[in-house]
Amino acid sequence: MKIMVTGSAGFIGNNLSQKLISRGDKVIGIDNMNAYYDIKLKIARLEKIIMNDSYIHNECDIAEKSKILEIFEKHNPDVVINLAAQAGVRHSISHPEDYINSNIIGFQNILDAVKEFTPNHLVFASSSSVYGSNTKLPFSTNDNVDHPLNLYAASKKSNELVSHAYSHIYDIPMTGLRFFTVYGPWGRPDMALFKFTSKIFNNEEIEVYNNGNHARDFTYVDDIVDGVIKVIDNPPSKREEINKNSSGPSTSHVAPWKIYNIGNNSPVELMYFIELIEKNLGKKAKIKFLPLQVGDVPKTFADIDDLKHDLNFAPKTSIEEGIKHFCQWYKGFYG
Repeated sequence: MKIMVTGSAGFIGNNLSQKLISRGDKVIGIDNMNAYYDIKLKIARLEKIIMNDSYIHNECDIAEKSKILEIFEKHNPDVVINLAAQAGVRHSISHPEDYINSNIIGFQNILDAVKEFTPNHLVFASSSSVYGSNTKLPFSTNDNVDHPLNLYAASKKSNELVSHAYSHIYDIPMTGLRFFTVYGPWGRPDMALFKFTSKIFNNEEIEVYNNGNHARDFTYVDDIVDGVIKVIDNPPSKREEINKNSSGPSTSHVAPWKIYNIGNNSPVELMYFIELIEKNLGKKAKIKFLPLQVGDVPKTFADIDDLKHDLNFAPKTSIEEGIKHFCQWYKGFYG
């Protein structure tokens, strides 16, 4: 298959592209190579695939509609995976325009290109952040997600709603994936694991919010990629047998559209998370405890029953194994 992956120099996008190439797919990559974090890391990721005959790279921002349409017209992909987005909860508070441009205007451009060139399936990244102020655990795709706590979450909820409208009008299968705290080698420097590891490794103080009373459903990147590929290969169909008065918010009786949680289904306490980093680095953390940040949530926990039932998704990597792999990579890449 010809599979377009936006964000192909990003953490998840690059790992996904490698796996797709290894199974025989042709990948059309799109990435704007922006400087939200160290561009050297993006270049190093890209170097792992850019010389492969099964990979075609396009340096382009998804907010540039004319360029996106040109790439679609040239390559006419069978499947589109939209992972390009401005990420980060805290950055969305100080730089809201970045999220409007990439996550809303950029996503709209992808939808318009999909409408025109009608691939077999659009898969797009949503986020566990859409659960916002929800307190019921685990987070279920049947829960109300109308109270986002930051613009990043609001932009991802917008993606889910607009995609449903397009899926209904143009009868194109679309699947949204609510990712839960993805981590692993080659991960993003703005994520907790990377920041903590870097500072502990360099004997610097780490800032721990909510006085350490956080828990996160950390999900190893290899498990995420396996789940995404299962989704790619199984586009949703219109669920006409669902009574229109009883269908839940994650499926549809009027569109071939579906929303899944994709996580580890096993929250980890933040202080244990830090202990594992200390163990693998052989260093103790210097900790500054701080209150809960605006826009943050104390705990995430993914209900992944739908993904297990529909596609036999089963995360395999323990937090102990995953942090070990990350710390080994970090010491090799930076140490």
